[in-house]
Amino acid sequence: MNERTDGTARSRGRAAYVLVPGFWLGGWAWEKVTAHLRAAGHDVHPVTLTGLGDRAHLATAETDLETHIQDIVNTIVYADLHEVVLVGHSGGGAPVTGAADRIPERIARVVYIESGPLPDGMALMDMNEPEWSAFVRERVAGQGGGTGYPLISWEEQEKAGASVEGLGEAEREWFASRATPQPYGSMTRPLSLTGGADGLPKTLITCSFPLEQVHAMIAAGHPFFAALGGPEWSFAEVPTGHWPMLSKPAETAAALAALAG
Repeated sequence: MNERTDGTARSRGRAAYVLVPGFWLGGWAWEKVTAHLRAAGHDVHPVTLTGLGDRAHLATAETDLETHIQDIVNTIVYADLHEVVLVGHSGGGAPVTGAADRIPERIARVVYIESGPLPDGMALMDMNEPEWSAFVRERVAGQGGGTGYPLISWEEQEKAGASVEGLGEAEREWFASRATPQPYGSMTRPLSLTGGADGLPKTLITCSFPLEQVHAMIAAGHPFFAALGGPEWSFAEVPTGHWPMLSKPAETAAALAALAG
C-alpha cells in the first residue's frame, strides 16, 4: 500500500514522484530511474499516456493534449498523491504543464527534463521551424495514418536537436523495440492555461545543453528560455544526450532525489 506523501514523509526526505516521458515512450522508459528512487524510499509513479506503450491500443483520432493532461491528473488524484514532484521529459513537458495548472494544490514542484513550459495558447508543433513541421506532417500522413507520429531515425533525431549521446546499441534497441507512434493530437492541440501553477517551484534539468549556455540564453531573452528567468526556477545538470532516463538513469534519479523535501 502506498504511503500518502504528507508533511511527515517529506520531513524524512521522502517524496512522491510522478514521471511523464517524452515522445514515443511509455512509463517503461523510467524503469531504471524508478528503481533508484524507490530504493531511496520514494513513492514513484511512472505514467504511460493514452495511446503509448502498453496503452497503444487506446489511441484514437481524438487522443490529444487534453487527454494526456487528464491522464496525469487522474494518476495523481486516484492515487491520492499530495506534495507531488511532477516530472516531464521532452514532449512530456506540455501535458505536465497542463496538469500542474489543473491541480496546483497537489504539486510541490514541477520538473522539466530537456523541456520547458509550453506557453498558453501554443501547441508543440508551433515550437518547430517550418521545415521541421513540414517533415512531421509528411511523416504523420505517410506512415502514421494521419493520427500518429512514428519514431524517427537516430539521424533524424539529431537533426531535430535531440542528441542521442550516451545511447549505446543496447539502449537504442530497447528504445526502438518499445517505441510507439506519438498521438498527433498531443502535438497539434494548443495548451489552455489558467495561471494556476504560475507560483509553483520549478526546476530545469538540462542534459544536452550545458548549464552555462542555458543561463546565457535566459539572460539574452531567447524565446524558448526567457520564461525560466523567474525566481521560482532552479537548475540542475545531467550531462548526456536528450534521453537521460536511458543513458544515465542513476544520475537522473540522483538529480531528482536532490529535489525531495
